[in-house]
Amino acid sequence: MALGVRLLLLLALWTLAVPARSLREAGDGGWRRPGPGAPAAVAEEERCTVERRADLSYAEFVQRYAFSRPVILQGLTDNSRFRDLCSRQRLLALFGDSVVRLSTANTYSYQKVDLPFQEYVEQMLHPQDPFSMGNGAGSGVPFHWHGPGFSEVIYGRKRWFLYPPAKTPEFHPNKTTLAWLRDTYPALALSARPLECTIHAGEVLYFPDRWWHATLNLDTSVFISTFLS
Repeated sequence: MALGVRLLLLLALWTLAVPARSLREAGDGGWRRPGPGAPAAVAEEERCTVERRADLSYAEFVQRYAFSRPVILQGLTDNSRFRDLCSRQRLLALFGDSVVRLSTANTYSYQKVDLPFQEYVEQMLHPQDPFSMGNGAGSGVPFHWHGPGFSEVIYGRKRWFLYPPAKTPEFHPNKTTLAWLRDTYPALALSARPLECTIHAGEVLYFPDRWWHATLNLDTSVFISTFLS
């Protein structure tokens, strides 16, 4: 995508933003439910290494972050109405009979399965651990890259791991992020570790073009992403 077009897209998204209160407060939208196979506790990182910014101007965003490094944006949008629409009860009432497509949680998403949304939520949405597959806490997407994007958490928490384009991470494309965190991450030298941080409800992560990233849901999470190319 041409630089001028990408700048216009960034500006369009930025100008839609309005000051807002934090959404890290009460309520999980009914998504945090007990289930079989609860994983061993996956904690947040010891230290977030992605900068958090509030009241960031568009000019500073373009100069310091848009083409060079990730940033977590706080107080950017008021998505309270959308958040209400994304509760478990509301989504099941509105879209329970709709068919959704699931992809395997690996880098290349080899297998895809179509099924009703209600069946997915009620029968398949349970925690993942190293010994069983799931779609709730402990699930995530292994390392991959694409164009720049914004990702906002609506409910839950999502832990991110990011490497710049020139630094290919050490990972197996057919192993989950949870397995990578357990087996590979502890052996990494400090200099080889990714940028990482846990994004909470109401926060927006921006990542630049072609940055490697993997995610790990610490809770059953609802999020929305916007890709610019």
